[in-house]
Amino acid sequence: MPPSSLTAAGRFVAPQPLSLAQGRLAALSWGRSDAPTWLALHGWLDNAASFSRLAPLLVDALDIRIVALDFHGHGHSAHAPQGSDYALWDYCHDVLDAMVSLELERCSLLAHSMGAAVACLLAASLPERVERLTLIDGLGALSTPSNETASQLRKGLTAYRRPLSNAPCYRDIDSAIAARVAGGVTPVDTITAAPLVERNTQPTADGQVQMRTDSRLLKPSLVRFTPDQVLALLADINAPLLLIEGEQGILGERAWAKQARNALKALTRHVLSGGHHLHLEPHAVANVAAVINTHWGKTG
Repeated sequence: MPPSSLTAAGRFVAPQPLSLAQGRLAALSWGRSDAPTWLALHGWLDNAASFSRLAPLLVDALDIRIVALDFHGHGHSAHAPQGSDYALWDYCHDVLDAMVSLELERCSLLAHSMGAAVACLLAASLPERVERLTLIDGLGALSTPSNETASQLRKGLTAYRRPLSNAPCYRDIDSAIAARVAGGVTPVDTITAAPLVERNTQPTADGQVQMRTDSRLLKPSLVRFTPDQVLALLADINAPLLLIEGEQGILGERAWAKQARNALKALTRHVLSGGHHLHLEPHAVANVAAVINTHWGKTG
């Protein structure tokens, strides 16, 4: 019985696999199917297993269902069609399509890193669809100053014209996990990376394991929002917002993070011990769950 699937009361909660949006999107679900649903949105190059240690600690305490998506191109979800892009706003359609499949007019979003950026876009542009936001070590979106637009477009176009590389293969799952630990954009240890890599690999005919992730995700974006656009989007968010940051995460007291927080009408902020993936780190996840359960348990 994996400890990551234990509730705070010690009860085993196995996630239920889901197929959404006519099979285009895969997901994992925890909790009663008739409970209020929170959609969980993972970070770049991660997948639904990002929430495998946190979700079991929330569903009973808050009496909710958590459905964690694999964004397209990630995990078990389909890849984008040839010739299309992985722009940040495209992931908004994944969330909206999942809501259609789950018959949700409105829901709460639990989101990490890039998923937090997607959640912010939705809360700003479609406020009637978002009840509340719980963001984990992510706020706003990566941006490009307007005077660097041509340079960003050049990088993206050049990269997209190059032939695609094959998905990496590894001798076994341990080797794949070690590669993620060594090559991650943000620091992550073996035990934290394991659920992500296990969901993101598939066996090959010769007994190796191959990554499922679409290699196009590694190409630079063609276009990004400008900093002013991101701040304007944040200023338009009206949903109640809980932000949980890791002490060794990507936000902290960096100038941009301060600007982003100041752009919001209101937020509740907690900084906890841990890194960028603190919601998946075994030593940190219980503290993350305690903050979420206490905050939303009080506010309903």
